Amino acid sequence: MISVRNRLPQLSGNKRLIVLGIALIIAACSPKVRPVVAPPKTEPDKPVVKPEPPKPKPVPARQSTIAMLLPFALDHLNPGSGYTDISLKQANIALDYYQGFKLALDSLTALGYNYKLHIYDTKGVVSQSYALAYNPQVRASDLIVGPIFPDDLKAFTSVLVGARKPIVSPLAPAAPATIANQNLVTVIPPLEYHAWAAAKYITQRLNTRKVFVLKSGYSEENDYIIPFKNTIDSLSKGRTQVVQTTIVRGRLNLLESQFTTDSPNIIVIPSTNQAFLAVTMRTLDSLSKTYPVILFGHPNWEKFSFLRSDLLQRLRTHITSADVVDYKDAATINFQRAYRKNYRIDPSEYALKGFDQGMYFGKLLGANNGDVKNLTANDFNGIDNDFHFIKKPGVGYINTHVNIMDYRNYELRKIE
Repeated sequence: MISVRNRLPQLSGNKRLIVLGIALIIAACSPKVRPVVAPPKTEPDKPVVKPEPPKPKPVPARQSTIAMLLPFALDHLNPGSGYTDISLKQANIALDYYQGFKLALDSLTALGYNYKLHIYDTKGVVSQSYALAYNPQVRASDLIVGPIFPDDLKAFTSVLVGARKPIVSPLAPAAPATIANQNLVTVIPPLEYHAWAAAKYITQRLNTRKVFVLKSGYSEENDYIIPFKNTIDSLSKGRTQVVQTTIVRGRLNLLESQFTTDSPNIIVIPSTNQAFLAVTMRTLDSLSKTYPVILFGHPNWEKFSFLRSDLLQRLRTHITSADVVDYKDAATINFQRAYRKNYRIDPSEYALKGFDQGMYFGKLLGANNGDVKNLTANDFNGIDNDFHFIKKPGVGYINTHVNIMDYRNYELRKIE
């Protein structure tokens, strides 16, 4: 366990300023003049000075305690041991996230907040995460951040099932129902909210009567299809038809007869299978020369280098995303500058997420004397993503904010 006190005031984290000055304001009373008979002139009495009582000294902010559980796997630093490729990648993610979160706390400390950050090494082992759930210091913390992987988080929260402090899932988009803990705070929007966002955009902005869902046949696609269809049915009140078809070897003959030439045909492909996508989208590209198409894809498509931007642009492809960074924005520039100054490297996406979450939860802790509450009433505009939490019984708080992106000028850009 590494204990880190966050008492550094500026984004640079070098010093803390606490202003404890007491100002005494001296007010002079009006002079009183006594008239006398003999000398023709009189001089006024000296002013009576009445000093004000000293103002009370400001009370230091309550210190909020944060327990952070990350897979540093420090045992691999011992002689005779070493990191594997997987454990090294996990440790780098943990370090980047920690540094971003710590930088946020440092900047909040400059505003008068007070934190104690305890770091615990989960070692990337499920049993270690489970054991940390019994640690008294962890259990007594005002906020618990991590573990970051679903299996570790599930083992950890299986112990902490009572009414306790919030447990933040900082990086995993796993469905909260698989964790099933009322204190869980899921920051990365799960897949169903990507489907919900796409369905909402199609229903409210494209005003179509029919949506075609092209399936590869793998059952995991239902994690996207079911919430997508339910949202379409709910928002359109049954006026928009969802046509689901399993596509084999890219054959779209049966659907072609239902396509129109005078308005865009809305296509949804929830697959992430490379072979299926390659052949299906090649056929769809050919059909788009005759039938106008607007394509909606899985959020993971953003990471697929095999999907060419020119093809995606021709198909007017839309993708949902929880990560949109405006590198020209002043807040982003200031963060990057401070991060480089402190750590001598450029921030990764995990450092960005750590900073956003550190700012959000740090402010809530400071404003509520160590409590994290009113998440549903406190939205947040971050550098990496925005936060809009809802609360669901038995599964805790879930961030539902998802961005809609499309391909323009061969780049993926934010629409809303």
